[in-house]
Amino acid sequence: MRDSGVGIAPDLMPRIFTLFTQSERSLARSQGGLGIGLALVQRLVEMHEGRVEVFSALGKGSEFVVRLPSAPAAAGNPPSPPTEEIQPIGPSLRVLVVDDNVDAAESLALLMTELGHGVRTAHDGPTALEGALDYRPNVMLLDIGLPGFDGYEVAKRMRQQSILQNVVLVAMTGYGKESDRKRAEEAGFDHHLVKPVKFEKVQQILVSVTEKAT
Repeated sequence: MRDSGVGIAPDLMPRIFTLFTQSERSLARSQGGLGIGLALVQRLVEMHEGRVEVFSALGKGSEFVVRLPSAPAAAGNPPSPPTEEIQPIGPSLRVLVVDDNVDAAESLALLMTELGHGVRTAHDGPTALEGALDYRPNVMLLDIGLPGFDGYEVAKRMRQQSILQNVVLVAMTGYGKESDRKRAEEAGFDHHLVKPVKFEKVQQILVSVTEKAT
């Protein structure tokens, strides 16, 4: 796919497949960018053993190339895929994704589903808490800036509930100062990820939770 848009700045190129990566904030907000689409595309393509390449220059547009392995020509009965390739890796987790941006929450939920986990979403503080009490998630990916009450308050109220004591709380936020990390820890968060978030870090957290569940 090729476009004739504004292009991508050279310093942004190494991070374009990172979750929530955006160009200059005011421009991204005005055009509705989420900073999650390319991360989703890359994940889906890699699941099909392909790769995504990007070529871009400021003022000259961008080109996105998806390369996928070609399907072998049909010749009799195709061999069965190796058993290890179709077996799920560890138990499925229950993941609650909370973000006031509905599109961002749904996109991240899709990534979780592709990893084989059960997912629900919420978009404000009160609904997030209600969802946690009802769904009893193993992991909660929680944005800080929420309507109703913020992610810090959600975390505090969850930790006051005995049935939610073991939920792994992951802050996904644009606030990355040491004081922000300390505040998140005091509120009850287990992890503090600053946007743009590398999806590998989210995966590592999910794997660690899965390993403890086995």
